[in-house]
Amino acid sequence: TKELVWRREDSQRFYQEHSGRFFYQRLVEFMVSGPMRAYILAHEDAVTRWRALMGPTKVYQARNTSPDSIRGAYGLTDTRNTTHGSDSAASASREIAFFFPEFSESHWYQQDEPRLRCGLVHYDTVERVHNLPKDGWTESS
Repeated sequence: TKELVWRREDSQRFYQEHSGRFFYQRLVEFMVSGPMRAYILAHEDAVTRWRALMGPTKVYQARNTSPDSIRGAYGLTDTRNTTHGSDSAASASREIAFFFPEFSESHWYQQDEPRLRCGLVHYDTVERVHNLPKDGWTESS
């Protein structure tokens, strides 16, 4: 998890694929209007699961078809729909690198994911992060 406040340049860079679209400027302005949190979600099929929890991008549709979704419950407009989620594993990799340049995806898959799958996770309530054992651990431990 990372708490941050974006500068306009951050928002423009992140959403550059939408540059020139009618909603681009509103989206850029909304994303710099206050603090936000970025997460890396670790779960089998995390993209699909997170997108289901978020609900449809269009708030009116979310309210009608998925009222218990995050966007259905808290979205204001299509631009201010409360959440963002990667639409594919490739997008997730790109977006994780944007928000967490210090994160190594290859290290995660080679070293940390096996520990997570074995249930060796400790949640630090002070730092609000999950920690995995690093030293002296093998998959057979």
